[in-house]
Formats: sequence, C-alpha cells, structure tokens
Amino acid sequence: MRVQAEKGIGNQTMLAEEGPTTLQIRVGNRFTFESEQPTPSVFLVRPEVGGSHRVVEEHWETEPLAGYHDYRDLYGNVCRRATLPTGPCALRYDAVVETLPEPDPVALAAIEHFPADLPDEVLLYTLPSRYCLSDVLSGRAQELFGGLSPGWSRVQAICDWVHEQIHFSYGTSTVATTAADVLEKREGVCRDFTHLAMTFCRALDIPARYVFGYIPDIDVPPPDSPMDFCAWFEAYLGGGWWTFDPRNNQRRKGRVTIARGRDAADVAMVTTYGPSTLQTMEVWADDMSARGHAAA
Repeated sequence: MRVQAEKGIGNQTMLAEEGPTTLQIRVGNRFTFESEQPTPSVFLVRPEVGGSHRVVEEHWETEPLAGYHDYRDLYGNVCRRATLPTGPCALRYDAVVETLPEPDPVALAAIEHFPADLPDEVLLYTLPSRYCLSDVLSGRAQELFGGLSPGWSRVQAICDWVHEQIHFSYGTSTVATTAADVLEKREGVCRDFTHLAMTFCRALDIPARYVFGYIPDIDVPPPDSPMDFCAWFEAYLGGGWWTFDPRNNQRRKGRVTIARGRDAADVAMVTTYGPSTLQTMEVWADDMSARGHAAA
C-alpha cells in the first residue's frame, strides 16, 4: 500500500474569517476496481482549488496504484491520472474542507443578459451538449417558461417545475439518458434533474453550466439512501454565476464543488481506458463541527 498525504495543491483562496465563523466539512470517497490489464484512468474527486472554500488537508490511499500526476482539464478542474493495475485495486480520497457557513447566496434582482452582452467565455454554456438537448426542447421551454419575466425568478421557476414534475429514483437512468429522455419518462437522479433544468435555461438563452460535488446534510433530514456525489448547476445572471439545485430545490449549507463542465460527460468522477470494472463506491460529506466524527 502507498499512502500519499498532501496539503492541497496550488494557490488557494483563503477565507476572510476562520474558526467558529466557518464550517469544516469532511468529504471523500472510496472506489474498488477489478481490472483485466493495466488500465489508464482519470479521477476527478478532489474539491476545486479556491472559490468559497479551502482544502485544509487531504489524503490519498491506494492499494496498489502505479505512478500518477495531476493536471487541469479544459474547464480548470483538477484531475489525477494514474494506471490501475491488473487485478483488484482500491482508491480512497479523504479531505477536510473549510467553507462559509451561510446557505447558497440569493440575488433576486439578478437579470438575464441578451446574448450580445454575454462574455465570450460564457457563450459556450448557451449551446446544446451531449445530455442537454436545448435545440430539441426549445419549443417546450418556450411553452412552459417563455412568457415568464426574465431573470432570477424565471430560473427558479424552471427549478420549481423540474423538482415537482420529475420523480427521483435510483436506477431509472443510464449513461445514455438525455434531458429529452428525462422529460419523457419524468424520473431520474440528481444529474437528470440538473440536465433538464439546464436544457430549459439554455433554450431560453440563459447560460447554464453543470456542477458536481459533495453536499453534507446540514439543517435537513438525512436521506434514507447512502451518501452519493451530487449534481446541481450554475446560471449566469447579473454578471455572475449563481447556484441552483432542482433536485433539492433549496439553498443548502456546506456545498463543496469538485468540477464544472457543459454537462456530466465533461466531469465523470472516474474515466477508465480499458477493461476495468467498478465494484464498489462509497461517498461521504460530514459536518465535523456538528457531528464530530470521521468518515468510515
């Protein structure tokens, strides 16, 4: 076994205040694989560097794993490249993250922008992508939301509709499920809720980008199912990116972002290039100050 301990990477944005005015969230995951041959892989599981949170400490444990290196992808996400060995292999990532204690911010007065006024780098997020078929669902988006007042309230109305109309259920979608499929079947998991809401936004020329990460159960009843990675999205309004979560449809505390992209195709937590089978996956996100225990 090789155990690698690290103190974050790169230059990180420090929080303005520390101590009791911040939350400390323990996040992490453990994967086990069985591979028929050495398998090049990419892991996208560590929290983003900077932003509204700071990685206090992080640890990787591998049993066994060949040499690795880290890099930033096209969207600035921090990825780790490594090769899974032939046979069984386990990888565990565990980190303590310090973040702000307030729920996701709200900007009710944030406006929508005309496409001509959008920054160049934002235009990408108005276009269709693999899972977000905004061209296919354009007519439906106009029918449901085209008559609403533009701005924050319209994006929230989209989230309200998706939250109410789509039934959350594990095992109801696959890697091929698009937003159009979700609209037809009216069921899915958090990434499906996110894809559909993003698709409606893009169909109305509202830039929307996919986000995934960890969400601890702070001030909400814990779910019956085991912890999992979570997906939500950010809409570009009033000159900035704002968090929206159609699955939970409420402002949450302790949200820890891992990565952003056009949709889930850009930010898979594990990508393998060869015959390797993911056998088990565990995920944790715990408020250390409130619960006072480490992940299993």
